[in-house]
Amino acid sequence: MLPHCKRTLAMTGTAAIAGLFLAACSNDPGEDAATTADDSTPHVVATTTQIGSLAEQITACGGGETQTLMSVGDDPHQFEASSSQIADMVTADVVISNGLGLESSMQRSIDNAVSDGAELLELTPELDPLPYSTDHDHDHDHDHEEDEHDEAEHGHDHGSYDSHVWMDVSRMADGAELIGEEIATAVGDDAYVACGEEVADDLRDVDAKIEEILADVETPRLVTDHAAYGYFADRYGVEISGVVIPGGSTDAEPSSQDLADLSTLLNDEGADALVTSKANTNRLITALAEETGNDVPVIELYESGIGEPGSGAETYQDAMLYNANELADALQ
Repeated sequence: MLPHCKRTLAMTGTAAIAGLFLAACSNDPGEDAATTADDSTPHVVATTTQIGSLAEQITACGGGETQTLMSVGDDPHQFEASSSQIADMVTADVVISNGLGLESSMQRSIDNAVSDGAELLELTPELDPLPYSTDHDHDHDHDHEEDEHDEAEHGHDHGSYDSHVWMDVSRMADGAELIGEEIATAVGDDAYVACGEEVADDLRDVDAKIEEILADVETPRLVTDHAAYGYFADRYGVEISGVVIPGGSTDAEPSSQDLADLSTLLNDEGADALVTSKANTNRLITALAEETGNDVPVIELYESGIGEPGSGAETYQDAMLYNANELADALQ
């Protein structure tokens, strides 16, 4: 069906795979998808850089194009779409959002675009979302049980379920297949199903590599800047000892009691690392590190998005491998 694209994926290394895939199958990535695509070119709009990275790989394989609304460094909780981006959502063949309240500042824009005819795939509700919890079960091989799918299909309370699904690569592999199927249905081209499966296979390889990288790290105890690492903990055997900002959004503010409790936890029980976003280091994480005499390392990870060109984390796959390697290097 797509032999050249398939060979490209099969023959390249994981770290370079997505970049070569795009180069082999797409137009100039520097061009604006919204202005260069002709009327017959399938056009997908993605909200976050993580979803955009996967959608770009899938659409490039099938001959379409993806426009990602957020840029590297944007906070998905606070990003607001421009009027031209809202128009692009309305005219796209498919709009792919994370859902479950992640894009809180642009949710009204998404809803308005849907009201005006946009075809929307909210990805996270379809991927067995976890409830917010300080004590997830550490099931390394989550089963997609029928009752879980039924619950996802009927929707979730956005305040109760964790929207940070991309921190589990195995779930995003399922997401890549869903993206391929959604595009195929929207444009009437089953080639995108195969493309989604190709990207999903690569993601499952990445997932296995992350497990291998972290296998020798004895269950690390992390304090994170906000509640964004539940899926990572659930999948890869990490313990979240505490969070600085309560809840799953960076919009919230911790109380003085919250900070006092964290300080007590660090002094009494300790932690292996303090984790913050590489895009925007949390000042409270830095303050907590200073309180401990900087005995606890601060690790910056790609949580809110992928990396800049040249960072080594330009694709979703590379960003997640970077995160695993950073943790392993800091904690071994």
